[in-house]
Amino acid sequence: MKRFVAFCLIITWLALSGCVNKNDDNVSVIGGANGPTSIYLNASDDTGNNFTQIDQETAKLMMELDDGHVIVDVRREDEFAEGHIPEAILIPNESIGTEQPTELPDLEQIILVYCRSGRRSKEASQKLADIGYTNVYEFGGIIDWTGEIVTDEAAEKTEEVVSMKLKIDSIEVPVTWEDNDSVDALKNLSPLTVEMSMYGGFEQVGSIGKSIVKDDKQTTTDYGDIVLYSGNQIVIFYGSNSWAYTRLGHIDMSQEELTELLGSKDVTVTLE
Repeated sequence: MKRFVAFCLIITWLALSGCVNKNDDNVSVIGGANGPTSIYLNASDDTGNNFTQIDQETAKLMMELDDGHVIVDVRREDEFAEGHIPEAILIPNESIGTEQPTELPDLEQIILVYCRSGRRSKEASQKLADIGYTNVYEFGGIIDWTGEIVTDEAAEKTEEVVSMKLKIDSIEVPVTWEDNDSVDALKNLSPLTVEMSMYGGFEQVGSIGKSIVKDDKQTTTDYGDIVLYSGNQIVIFYGSNSWAYTRLGHIDMSQEELTELLGSKDVTVTLE
């Protein structure tokens, strides 16, 4: 339903802005079982370019679609590090020649291109079209962008959090960590050993020996969730409950596997 609404919004926006020709052949739509999953114009316009120029509101709507698109920043590496659109990849304009960039293996992939002000993105879009890419969309410069911008520092911080390992009785388990201040504080305490005790038949509880910040966002928990309790304890659920805590992460295992690992004895958890 969300995809269908986004599709309708894009159609309306393009129609109102004059970007859609009344000839249906100028519009391509890829459909899915739950409705349209992508929309794009045939990559040509009245300027003679072999790519399509769109405004940034249209670009934002296209970014909402699950159509395999890629966002390409064609500025320099230092500019990219200072701030870029989330999920964008860096392919500097100067690096694009006549050969297909390795970062873009699919000539039919939907490519959304931007730079600082719009000059380099037009140059890069034309070069990509000349190489043979058929769905290139240029939407100007980041100086006009009103959406979210992230920095390399934030990306490195997230990567550092994801790299934190959790072991249960020396067995490393797969964890998806949350991106919040509580996880950052826990990371700063590691390497850390926590002696856990079974409680209530659905959780393991242990003290981390120090109080850390509690994230304001409280979330109801389910099996596999790792949460912060009372600021100085962590809890790992192998059963379900309706209480709300600061979630630290989630162990990516089935409930049966977790129960076998956590539901028969007290355990030792290490973070490193």
